[in-house]
Amino acid sequence: MASRLYLSAKNAALLDAELMSTGGFSLDQLMELAGLSCAQAVYKSYPPTEKNRVLVLVGPGNNGGDGLVAARHLKLFGYTPTIYYPKQPNKDIYQRLTTQLHNMNIPFTTDIQSALISTDQILDALFGFSFHPPIKPPFDTVIAMLEKTSKPVVSIDIPSSWTVDAGPPPSSSKPGEDQIGAKFHPKVLVSLSAPKPAAKFFHGERHFLGGRFISSQIAERWNLDLPEYPGVDQVVQLPM
Repeated sequence: MASRLYLSAKNAALLDAELMSTGGFSLDQLMELAGLSCAQAVYKSYPPTEKNRVLVLVGPGNNGGDGLVAARHLKLFGYTPTIYYPKQPNKDIYQRLTTQLHNMNIPFTTDIQSALISTDQILDALFGFSFHPPIKPPFDTVIAMLEKTSKPVVSIDIPSSWTVDAGPPPSSSKPGEDQIGAKFHPKVLVSLSAPKPAAKFFHGERHFLGGRFISSQIAERWNLDLPEYPGVDQVVQLPM
């Protein structure tokens, strides 16, 4: 993958700001496009005929908002999603997304352990490119569970617990002293807008680029060498 393809944490934030200023996009629009991309990546990786039950792990920020949107589309795609959303912000945008899911009879759970056992796959929408350690409760427990699960995990933009520029937490040379998340490696990664440097550490099964809303002018201005999206797809699979 060419080095021009990567977008640092600082530039990712600046690009989002540009998209919502001179680019003319609203946050709602960007979340809708990102969430739709993630749902399509799930469909291409694990169709509902194979892995129908999806546990969507939702964090308190914009990455979580992408997960809420993705859950709505997954329901429409024929999946049975369940939402784990332990810290729900009071901001209007998240309240509206939550209402949409309630109106579609998509269940919310507080029993993460049982939900992980009963699901077929997991959509990780806990933390995005603005994440900074340490991982606080209850998310430390959730990440520890993701390290141990055998269920396939699809991560949105950045695998949760990873930092956008440095990747996964470092492993310890002493057994049992690894940082939480050091052994978390999802099967699928859906990078949004452009892959972040952490994607260099991803060695799963599939890596998608989602968010078909970057114009050629913006890509050139940010020195991004982005691939073509096929047909009407909202995602394109990147070479591993």
